[in-house]
Amino acid sequence: MQDFLHLFHYSFVQNAYLAGTIVAIVAAVVGYFVVLRAQAFAGEALADIGLAGAAGATVLGIGSLPGMLCLTILAALGMGALGERLRGRDIEIGMILSFALGLGVLFLTIYSQSGSHATTGVNILFGSILSVTSTEILITLCSGSISLLLIALLFRPLLFASVDPELARARGVPVLLLSMLFLILLAIVTAETVLVVGALLALALLVAPAATAQRLARRPLTALILSVALGLLITWGGLTLAFVGPGRHLPVGFFIAALAALFYFASLPLKRLRTPRRHTAPTHPCNEYRSMAGRGH
Repeated sequence: MQDFLHLFHYSFVQNAYLAGTIVAIVAAVVGYFVVLRAQAFAGEALADIGLAGAAGATVLGIGSLPGMLCLTILAALGMGALGERLRGRDIEIGMILSFALGLGVLFLTIYSQSGSHATTGVNILFGSILSVTSTEILITLCSGSISLLLIALLFRPLLFASVDPELARARGVPVLLLSMLFLILLAIVTAETVLVVGALLALALLVAPAATAQRLARRPLTALILSVALGLLITWGGLTLAFVGPGRHLPVGFFIAALAALFYFASLPLKRLRTPRRHTAPTHPCNEYRSMAGRGH
């Protein structure tokens, strides 16, 4: 225990836990709506596109995080502008993602041939939380705080538009605008998540805590709180195992992804045990929203 506490005297350990905490909280909140809106594929797409942005920014001598933020936000704007027309275009989307991955590999190859460290590509693919700088933490904190503030302001209409878009549109909710705003938020959070677990494992932290929470809790607020708790537990657990566990010196992203999968699959039998005794209809998030609206909100 003393050896573990002694690690916090090092600045890179403090930065790792601080960055992981920020990303885990924001990813868990946004991930709740990702699962609710069935947009996990969008998160994966933005992570792959972010890989090209990070690699291109590295070639230009810019930090990887600003590069990811710029390209993922541009991609989110394009996806949001298509709206409903985005559906049924799996082939086109797949080709764009393949091109983005190829572009990322090209940039990484150019960077490595220039005599720079080849580990940069590995960090982008699998995360570099142990080398997070104070500047990157500040950027992550600012963008994460803005994301949480926007989620708080848009919570009720976004929840309504997520679970019943047709009814929300009929009641005057700007569904398309909310969809575009959420995709921008998803792009920002995806870029932050890539910083921790890398482009290939971003969905582990973005989707797994929220999906697990929604299996164990019915009410939206309860599921959100549980999602945040699971995200923190997964992130802190992955960091701790990487520092003092039996598999120390293994990548942090591996432990985070493994814990995320473990919690999700463990929730499958727990959901069956949680089935109510009486045969009552489960509480749906849309019913929760309607009940809030019925109380005059």
